[in-house]
Parts: sequence; C-alpha cells; structure tokens
Amino acid sequence: MSEMAAQINRKPRGALCAALVWALIVLAPNYPGAKIYPRRDAVVEAFEKVSPAVVNINLEYEVRKRLSPFPEFQNPLFEEFFKDFFDPGFDRRYKRNSLGSGVIIDGRRGLILTNAHVVAKTGKVNIVLNDEREYTAVIVGSDPDSDLAVLRIESDDPLPSIEMGDSADLMVGETVIAIGNPFGFANTITTGVVSAVNRSFRSRERVFYDFIQTDASINPGNSGGPLLNINGELIGINTAIYAGAQGIGFAIPINKARRIVNDLIQYGEVIEIWLGMDVQDLDNGLSHYFSLPTRAGVLVSALDGDGPAHQAGVRQGDVIISIGDRNIASTEDFNARIRDFAAGDRLVFSLWRQGREKDVLVEARIYPLHKAPALAYERTGLEVDSITAARQRFGKRRVPAESGAVITAIRNTSSLARSGVKPGDIIRQIGDLPITDPQDFYRAVVRYRKKETIVVLLQRKTQRYFITIRMTPANNG
Repeated sequence: MSEMAAQINRKPRGALCAALVWALIVLAPNYPGAKIYPRRDAVVEAFEKVSPAVVNINLEYEVRKRLSPFPEFQNPLFEEFFKDFFDPGFDRRYKRNSLGSGVIIDGRRGLILTNAHVVAKTGKVNIVLNDEREYTAVIVGSDPDSDLAVLRIESDDPLPSIEMGDSADLMVGETVIAIGNPFGFANTITTGVVSAVNRSFRSRERVFYDFIQTDASINPGNSGGPLLNINGELIGINTAIYAGAQGIGFAIPINKARRIVNDLIQYGEVIEIWLGMDVQDLDNGLSHYFSLPTRAGVLVSALDGDGPAHQAGVRQGDVIISIGDRNIASTEDFNARIRDFAAGDRLVFSLWRQGREKDVLVEARIYPLHKAPALAYERTGLEVDSITAARQRFGKRRVPAESGAVITAIRNTSSLARSGVKPGDIIRQIGDLPITDPQDFYRAVVRYRKKETIVVLLQRKTQRYFITIRMTPANNG
C-alpha cells in the first residue's frame, strides 16, 4: 500500500518539473539579465560595409539575323547557300542583354573591376549601384587571358569603394563571402569557406592557374563580383563555376589581379614582360640526358644575347625548375607564372645545370620596340611600310586606304603567302587592335608574339576580308 501511494505522489511532481522546464525554455529570454545572442555578426557587418560598392553590370548589345526572302523554305542549308545574295534589308536586328557583377575599387576615379567575359561583346555597358543610381561605363582595358576588365564611370557625387585585402595569407577553411547579382537578383550574398588555394583547372579552351576555390554559391550573374574575407576586404574576383558540379566556385586572387589592373589602367592592356628566352617541355629522353632527379621543369631552348635572361647568367640547355616559390612543370605553367610579374620585377630562377642547382636573379623588361621589325618578319614573314611610301611604290590605285600598314615583302614559306596575300595589301587590324601605321603593326606583333594564330583584317584595293594566320614559332620572346 505504501509503494502505491509513493507512485501516486511522484506523478504530480513529474508534471510539475516538466512545466518548469517548459517555462524556462519559453519564457527565459523575457527575464531581466537573460543572455540574448547578437544577430549582427561579422558577416552582416561585412555585407553592410561592402554592398554599396558592388554594382550590377548590364551589357546591351545588338544581334543581327539575316532573314530569308523565301519564308516557305526554312531549310538552313538553303539559307546558308543563298545568304550572300539576300538584300541587306532582310537583316533583322534586335537587342540582347547579358548580366554580370562588378565592384568599385576606386571611388574617386570611378573605376570598377569585373570579369573580361562580362563585357566581351560590343555594346552599351550600363552600371546600376546599390542605391539605384545608374551610369554608362566605358571600358578602360580588358584582358581575356586573365578574365579581368576595368571600367570607368563619371559621377558628380561621391562613389563608394571597397578595401583591398591580401590573398597571400588565405587559410583553407576560413569563412569567405561572395556578393553579386546571380540571375539578376541584385546584391545577393552567399557564404562559404576557402576550399583550396592555388587551384588550377582546365576549361574547354585552356588551363587557369592559381585560383581560390570556394564552396560559396556562385551562379550566372555573380561573375565579376567580389569575394571577401570575414573583415569585408576584397580577396578575389568571382569568375567561374566548375561545369557539372555543385558547391565549387573559383575566384581570381586579388594579389594576382592587382598587377593586371595596374596595367589595364595605365596602358589599357596587360604588358607582357620580356625575358629574352624560349623554353620547351621536357620528355623522358631529355630528362635522362640532363640527369634530372624528376621530369619537372622546362628546358631553355633559345636566348637573346641582349636579353635579361642571358645577361643574368641563364644559358641555353639550363632547366628551369622553379620561379620563386613555385615549381615549374611545363611551358604552359612557365608562361602562366611569368604573367604575374611586371617590368622591373626580379624573378628568382632555380636552374638545373650539369647535375647541380643554381639560383639566378633575372630582371624583367618591356620588349624593346627596335627589335619588333625583325620579330615581325620572324613570326609573320612580313615587311611593311607606311601608306605614303607604299603609294610611291605601288601607286594610289593599289593603295587607296588613308591608314594602315602596307605589306611590301612577304616570305614565300609563310602562311600568309600560301593564303594568297601579296605585296601592296594593307593591314587594317590585328586581333582587336586597329592598325593605322607601321608602328601599330609592330606593337601588335609584340603584343601577340606568344600566340600560335592571329586574326588579321586585310584590304586589297576596296575589298576587305579577315584571315587567320599561323605564326612561326617564336625565338627569344
């Protein structure tokens, strides 16, 4: 009997305890002195600090589509065959828009950093700020190789800007913040961590080196937006999503971007340094011949006697193992690495020579323009002259253009000669560079000297046409 009474007495106590626990959970925050967790954390503060400097980029461009005058025939092969016979009046023109993001890096000068592919098409570049102010931007410079571009807007009112950080000391696992305009949703913030640093990956066209990998969500429209550390400092520019995967995004480290940005602002393009040397990949036979402990490295195959590398003590037959703190595994790796340096910088080469390692300090320079005519003949097989001089030689009927570089001689074995190009033809454009005189031609050759092919706009009398030419392999570039 006493045991049954004890059980009855325990039931109300259990209910009372449960009620007290519920009251503590639900009502505790209302009691004076109860702990309330702050909602304004570091992520919120970073977003509030930076979001005014993040911009929406809207590129408006025109698309032309030639319509068939015979709508009953919708066969693409039919339209392709007769397209040159259609009257231009059958063209339909309509506007399209592409979206991207950017960040103001200099409010005083109105400079905006974004991806090159965001503004790759020709058209009107519209900028919308977080406070809904709108501007039309001009492109200061664009570099497709690094996928970076700098824009400028003019404003009578003060513009916000972002604080630069340091991407050299990033820690794997630290929190990062991405801001952009994915799918047009302005000022969208996502968070994640640094998944890896110095990450390289291959797209369909090329290999990209030294990227920050993050799991912060990056979607179409985020391109060109900032990647921040927890203090709201710019550490990278969001640029790519790894195709076929989720939770993998990439950003260009700001330390790498800073050198490119300086060139784009100063010159409108990235000036590639000149070392006066060529390198080639190693195979098993070469690695064995030079007694390399591993196959890693690139072989110095040619040197310019007046170049920085030769003057610093590099010799033909040396194997470059590393530049600074980065090992070099291929020519592609070598070329990507030297793009991180500007003229005047000093590069530490670790060389393998006669079974021993040797360090050499090489000062980078700008390619000397007085060497350009010889370089142009070596790479393209062309000699050029001014319009005035060419008219005296070929006559005004053959050289009707008011500007350009006139071909005066062509090497018989060059790809241009095999394509039917002749002396008297006029070069009007190389790549995206207009050619108004021989000096423009030489500057273009220097700029594209590492390319395997270039696109050239030629004029013969009154007819103009584009042609793709294959460059002769470079020496001492």
